[in-house]
Amino acid sequence: MPLLPSFAAVVIIAFAAGLLAAAEPTKPTVPKLVFKSGFAERDITPAIGMEAPGGYGKSYHRSFHDTCKVRAAVFDDGKQRVAIVGIDILFITRALTKEVRAEIEKQCGIKADHILLGASHSHSSGPIGMAEPGDYDQASPLVQDLYTNKSTIENPGFTQHLKKQLIEAVVAANGARVEAKAAVGYGHEDKVSFNRRLRMKNGLSFSHPGVGNPEIMSYAGPIDPQVGVIGVWDLKSNLIGVVVNFSCHATTSPGGISASWISAMEQTLRGATGQAALPVVFMQGASGDVTQVDNLTKFQNPASEEWWSIVGGRVGAEAFKTLLLIRRGASTDFPIDVRQKVWLSPRRLPTAEKVKQAMALVQQDPKVVGATEWTFAKEIVMLAAIAQVRPQVEVEVQAIQIGPVVLVTNPAEYFVQYGLDIKRGSHFPFTFPVELANGCVGYVPTEEALGPNGGGYETRLTAYSNLEVGAGRKMADAGIALANSLTPGPVPLPAPAPPFKAAWAYGNLPPELK
Repeated sequence: MPLLPSFAAVVIIAFAAGLLAAAEPTKPTVPKLVFKSGFAERDITPAIGMEAPGGYGKSYHRSFHDTCKVRAAVFDDGKQRVAIVGIDILFITRALTKEVRAEIEKQCGIKADHILLGASHSHSSGPIGMAEPGDYDQASPLVQDLYTNKSTIENPGFTQHLKKQLIEAVVAANGARVEAKAAVGYGHEDKVSFNRRLRMKNGLSFSHPGVGNPEIMSYAGPIDPQVGVIGVWDLKSNLIGVVVNFSCHATTSPGGISASWISAMEQTLRGATGQAALPVVFMQGASGDVTQVDNLTKFQNPASEEWWSIVGGRVGAEAFKTLLLIRRGASTDFPIDVRQKVWLSPRRLPTAEKVKQAMALVQQDPKVVGATEWTFAKEIVMLAAIAQVRPQVEVEVQAIQIGPVVLVTNPAEYFVQYGLDIKRGSHFPFTFPVELANGCVGYVPTEEALGPNGGGYETRLTAYSNLEVGAGRKMADAGIALANSLTPGPVPLPAPAPPFKAAWAYGNLPPELK
């Protein structure tokens, strides 16, 4: 019969075990990462009478069609937070980007470089100037007059309102965060966007050469038909917000102040989901050479109101169809991460002789020299003045990861081929190129478009568009490298099919003829 240990022995053994356990280093508990998200929006509709952006001259809003907004989403994995902000505006300047980011970080702690401010490029939105503060302060009275009285400029009151609403939207979205599940997917819409540059019989490529032009040979570039979608649901399966990425100029101006087709897309998604206040954050894809206009159509183009409805309706419908199919991931499966690269890009500058000729032209009546020639001469003179102050332009490329999707930004009206190259080079299962983000450097065409067989409106030297020939490729390479330095999260998938047991008795029968 084994001897039972005495009470004292048990105490000694227990005490010794306790000492050994205390001597062992305790492993730190790793906090469980929980995915949270919040959405918010704010109104940035300009007043009637304010300048309408989108051209190289003056134009003014005379009527209202639909509301322009700031739409913000904040994503949080428990370690990092990011803010994705879609803005119904032509573009956002670099200076304003820095001001807004700094104030958001101050108010709610989201790091400045974790904030993406993306413009939709609506040509029917609020006034935003094409210059940065100080660009023309030292310029001659003639150049200052060309900018102030002959070009689109910012409205200081509107700019301050825009800044306030941007900050408020992100702070509100951050405060609205709840534990959530997300899903990511691609839809396909190839009937509403077209490359607006066409190859001509003269060997060049022109922008919008005109429907029925017998000199047109073919499209000069592709489109990107993918509709990128992120859906977010709370843990009670309520859809709390959607992010949509698509490549098409926001130029379906339906008459008056408008967010362009983005508002029709939002309207479609809200109607399809039955949620009248569903937040829909739009991220403009690479669409510097893509619009709703088909120069090879055999039919008359729709009226502006119908065009607005067609483009937004079809993109919104495709986004909704995608939401119905994609699976929601667990609230621990959406890691957040960010990478960023900033550098100074040289400008393409006009020759001294070209500036001299342009200076002579702008001092004449546009009706005498021709409106187009006068406008581009004005831009050359203004570019020469800006180059004295800022010979290089700050460029930011950003990669923001939300689970299995990466948003890769650039500050340009970026040719769609570069967006396709970024998608092809990224190792993420879902890659959303986002143009006109965190600043604006104007059109950035491909090397081919700036070559001997290129051409078109987007390749002209202006105060707005003037980066070096290789700028677009540098942005693409930087974006691909940043994306590939991140590790994609898992793609949510349905549960696997159960093991096969037996065929369905009703269905596995031969034909019966008698």
